[in-house]
This record gives sequence, structure tokens and C-alpha cells, in this order.
Amino acid sequence: MTNSVPAPPMDVEIPDEVAAQAFRRLVRHLRHRHDAENIDLMGLAGFCRNCLADWVQEAGGAEDRDAARRLIYGMDFATWKSRYQGEASEEQLARMKESVAKNADHP
Repeated sequence: MTNSVPAPPMDVEIPDEVAAQAFRRLVRHLRHRHDAENIDLMGLAGFCRNCLADWVQEAGGAEDRDAARRLIYGMDFATWKSRYQGEASEEQLARMKESVAKNADHP
């Protein structure tokens, strides 16, 4: 099935205040949707909450990885993991590997 709506040009800039508001909403959504596990996000979209935390840290928004993860998860990662993260199946791991490979040509 092809998408009949053309993708916007990659050089379209989102104003910072709009991007910040949308990002905060994404973080709130992910904090609410614990059932959307990181392995499934990785398998579908090639990124997860940990990726967002890494991007926050790389952008200077946190002093280290643990602090960045607390911003995204709303709690320590170990706490979130023990409460919400299940064991990944072989199928989930294979889907993640295939999806992440598509990231190779993306900055």
C-alpha cells in the first residue's frame, strides 16, 4: 500500500517553541503508555525512550545518561525497567535489528 500524501521536504524547519511543545507532549505520551515497550518502538520506528534520552543528553539537556533517562522516563530507568519492561522475544529482537539497520543512512 502506498501513501498518496507526499512527505514534506526534509529541510522544513519546525520553530523551536513548536518543537519543544511537541517534544514535551511526546514525552508525556510515552510516560503514560508503559505498554508501548522500547523493544516494540525499536522494532517499528528504530528508536525508543533511551534514544530520546541520548538525544537530550547530546543536545546538552542533561549532564549524563542517567539524568537524561530520568527526564524521559519520569523516574530512574532501573525502576521503570523493573515495573514495565518484559523479556524481549526472539521475534522482537529480529524486528528491532531489521528496523535499526534502516537508521544507517540517517543522522
